[in-house]
Amino acid sequence: MLNSFYNEFLGNSPQWFKNVIIAFLLACYPLTLLLGETVMGWAFILMFIMTLALALKCYPLQSGGLLAIAVLALGLTSAETVWYEIQQNLGVIMLLVFMVSFIYFMKPLLIFIFGKILLKVRNKIVLSLMFSISAAVLSAFLDALTVMAVLITVFVALYGVYEKVHSSINVDYDDNEEKDRQQLGGDTLEEFRAFLRSLVMHGAVGTALGGVCTQVGEPQNLLISEKMGWNFIQFAAEMAHVTFPAVIAGLLTVIVLEVTKKFGFGGHLDAGVRKILENYLNEENEKRTKRETYALIIQGISGLLLIAALALHIMQPGLIGLFLLVLTTALTGINEEHRIGHAFEESLPFVSLLCIFFVIVGMIHDLHLFKPVIDWVLTLPIDAQPKAFFLANGILSAISDNVFVATVYINEVKAQFDAGNISREHFDTLAVAINTGTNLPSVATPNGQAAFLFLLTSALAPAIRLGYMQMVWMALPYTVVLTIVGYWFQ
Repeated sequence: MLNSFYNEFLGNSPQWFKNVIIAFLLACYPLTLLLGETVMGWAFILMFIMTLALALKCYPLQSGGLLAIAVLALGLTSAETVWYEIQQNLGVIMLLVFMVSFIYFMKPLLIFIFGKILLKVRNKIVLSLMFSISAAVLSAFLDALTVMAVLITVFVALYGVYEKVHSSINVDYDDNEEKDRQQLGGDTLEEFRAFLRSLVMHGAVGTALGGVCTQVGEPQNLLISEKMGWNFIQFAAEMAHVTFPAVIAGLLTVIVLEVTKKFGFGGHLDAGVRKILENYLNEENEKRTKRETYALIIQGISGLLLIAALALHIMQPGLIGLFLLVLTTALTGINEEHRIGHAFEESLPFVSLLCIFFVIVGMIHDLHLFKPVIDWVLTLPIDAQPKAFFLANGILSAISDNVFVATVYINEVKAQFDAGNISREHFDTLAVAINTGTNLPSVATPNGQAAFLFLLTSALAPAIRLGYMQMVWMALPYTVVLTIVGYWFQ
């Protein structure tokens, strides 16, 4: 019975991780009595960060949720505090629920656009720049996780075409088709994988470059803007002195990596592979019905309406997503519950995890755990404080999760502002440091960026041989460049 419990507990997590979680949960009550609430509060924070670091083995909702239940049971925070934090961040939750779900119905258009870019542009440097810029622009107005889902869908589809041709050895081919099939094996296969790896990583970093710029680019951006009272235009303007140089530096890094072919970049698309993929896309275009073409037009119009609605800030971004979801599905004939329900599958697990975050955030607030750190930073010279916040947020975001880190720090800084300890101008400056600190250095690992983690756990990653350390290695030059630029312009 005990063995069965251990096998089922937290799924495929490492056994040592299961043991640590169980031991900590069993010992947390006597340890709280012995060590005090402050020490145990920090212990829970470290344990929660560990659950985020092991997200590839066990989605943090279960392991982090068990810790959250223990926090509430021990009285380290209250249900009222947690509910207050959720209410304060309802805009972020609405964004994730409705905006991501709306974009689900935009996938055909986005796949069509990225597929055209992939095969029409033959220069690899230009192609890499276009993927990075496209991902950045889309992420500035959409959710980065959704943009990454689109990229994954495109590449999985194209790699599937490759596999279909390469593995069909029992089918009769004419001479030209047999030649094409033979060219897809051996070194060509590895080159094709390298080509896809480089493009998807350029795109992944592109989502971070665009995501840092606007109110809706990343979940923590909306959270910070809510605390600051900024609208879409104000947020972009406040961040521009850091984000604009960071985007330029990121795009220059794309060029340097493709020219030097370092860190796993520089792979090219073989002519034989290109021909097979072009044939596939041409067939898809020929099979497209008038109904599907009409749907693409509606999706394009909805995309333009989204950009206009966000820029004019006519309502909360989550509500914009909801109404565009209704509009798009109504005009394209999607009115079956199960088809609409699939749109919510991508966002709701993360929304659930976000509510778990707020338990830990509530504990930090009630126990004032970060107050000594914030107080120390605020004793530094005024000019040094933004840089200190940027680095502190960057380091924590790289090893844990940028939404969690941003939530904690912006709450603590706002408390200082509400208490009259800092001016509004300095509050704005620190908010910029917190936002850019949680967005730019966090590209270092898949743990820091939800879009990176989504890529690593997708069906594409094993197909193109993109493992954890491979991703860290390919992201390293971007991490160094973006951290230096972000620090310099604080």
